[in-house]
Amino acid sequence: MPLTQAEKAKRFQELHQAPGAFVIPNPWDAGTARILASLGFVALTTTSAGLAFALGKRDGAATREETLANAKSIVEACELPVAADLENGFGPRPEDVAQTIHMAAEMGLVGASIEDASGNPQSPIYSFNQALERIEAAVEAARALPFPFMLVGRAENYLHGCPDLDDTIRRLQAFAAAGVDCLYAPGLPSAADIRTVCASVHKPVNVVAGFKGESLSVPELAALGVKRISLGSSLNRTALGAFVRAAIEVRDQGSFRFAQDALPYAEANAFMPPH
Repeated sequence: MPLTQAEKAKRFQELHQAPGAFVIPNPWDAGTARILASLGFVALTTTSAGLAFALGKRDGAATREETLANAKSIVEACELPVAADLENGFGPRPEDVAQTIHMAAEMGLVGASIEDASGNPQSPIYSFNQALERIEAAVEAARALPFPFMLVGRAENYLHGCPDLDDTIRRLQAFAAAGVDCLYAPGLPSAADIRTVCASVHKPVNVVAGFKGESLSVPELAALGVKRISLGSSLNRTALGAFVRAAIEVRDQGSFRFAQDALPYAEANAFMPPH
């Protein structure tokens, strides 16, 4: 029998309590979710950028309805616990964030992240107090659910030109005190910074892998104190990179060598369910 949402939630919670670190890759549609599940990954989380690019939009432009519909399609495509990148909760007010968490649970999700990025280029990060109020509303909404919803508090300084480690840690510590289950500061530039963040909080820490530059393995990240490793939009951008290179080859050279590296039709088809 299929797992219930509560059973998936319990399994997801246990992954965050087990020794070592685990990888939670980011599909951007039902098909990539099926492939990742077939390859043996233990949980999935969505990617806002991957979805936006698939919709022909820039990152941050997908609506709440589009984001949740995408998440639901991924939930329904596999038996794994699925969490979602819910960006800033799709609204500045705490009640906006709370409503988004409730809607996410209705889609079958068992976790989500809420960030402190405002979406306003003139003031890209919410003030400390506003960020905390929004996280507190998310925690309250999550705790009202009848299963353990894994809530991640994100501090976005490093993705928005504010490389302030002290402020990032202050925010993460406040999010932890408010009751989030996991913490995330995407874009930390070094192993030393990752180690400092992990040592400064007492909740599981998520780190995103797949950026250019310093590349740390799963064992290396686990040794720094990381519990969960997501991939952000890197799988999606890898696929887009191959797509663009192939299209340019056809346009500029009139050749089709790219097809030698393509996933065989039968193998791609086998990842999908029978009629």
